[in-house]
Amino acid sequence: MSNVTDGESNGLSPEQRLEPRNIRLIDPSIATIDDMDTLRACVAYENTHQNRIQILRRLKRRAEELRSEQA
Repeated sequence: MSNVTDGESNGLSPEQRLEPRNIRLIDPSIATIDDMDTLRACVAYENTHQNRIQILRRLKRRAEELRSEQA
């Protein structure tokens, strides 16, 4: 079992989710984020390493989806 506080939900680190060998895997990687801790870790990683606006928007959308699922 992975430690969610380390930003590794489903066994993937933020780097693995946001820097796959095939760029088309980013969307499915973001879609599999199932908790806010992992999402925050991915946002922090993206802000620190790439700061790609499109990826940050996708992460924001996923955060909105997670919040609506919890409501």
